[in-house]
Amino acid sequence: MSRLPLRTIDDAPALARPRLTAAQQNNGYLPNLLGLLANAPVALEAYQTLSAINAKASLNPAEREAVQITAAAIHGCGFCVAGHTAIAYKKIDLDKTIVDALRGLDHGPDARLNAVAEFTKAVIRNRGNVADRELADFLAAGFDEAAALEVVLGVSLATLCNFSNNLGRPELNPELAPYEWRGAEVEAAE
Repeated sequence: MSRLPLRTIDDAPALARPRLTAAQQNNGYLPNLLGLLANAPVALEAYQTLSAINAKASLNPAEREAVQITAAAIHGCGFCVAGHTAIAYKKIDLDKTIVDALRGLDHGPDARLNAVAEFTKAVIRNRGNVADRELADFLAAGFDEAAALEVVLGVSLATLCNFSNNLGRPELNPELAPYEWRGAEVEAAE
C-alpha cells in the first residue's frame, strides 16, 4: 500500500488533471508513479517536462533506457526498474539478456550499452565527479561530451522518479507486474 495518496484524474489537484488525462490516454492506464507525483503538480510537471527533454538527447532510446534501468536498480526503485523494463521490451525491443544484465547491474553482450551503464554507475557513485579514466573509457566507447552530460540528465530524471517512488512506495500497476524487480542481488542469485 502506498504511503502517499495515489491521485486519480478525479481527485488530483486541478493543475495535475490535464497531465494525468494525457498520460492515461497515452499509456492506456495511469501509472501509479504519476498518481503519486500528482500530489505535487509541479513535481508531475517537472517529471513530464524532463522526460520530454531527455527524449531529445543524442543517446539513442536503448542507451537512454540503459541509464534509466541502471539508475533505478542502484536506487532500489522496483517500480522504475519494472516500468523501464516494459519500455525496453515493448518500445525498443531489447534482448532479454541485455535487459537482465542492466537490471542486475551486470555486464551484458552489448559493449556500447555496457559503457553507458558503467558511466551511469560512476556518475551516481561519484555524484558526477567521475574519475578521468571513467570519462575517458566512456568517450573511448564512441560517445562524446554531449552524451556524458546527457547521462547526467538521465540520472537527474531517474533520481526524481526513483526517489519519489521510494518515498511514496506505490504498488506496481498490474500492467507492469510481468516486469517486477526484487533487487539486483536477488536477480543475480537466480
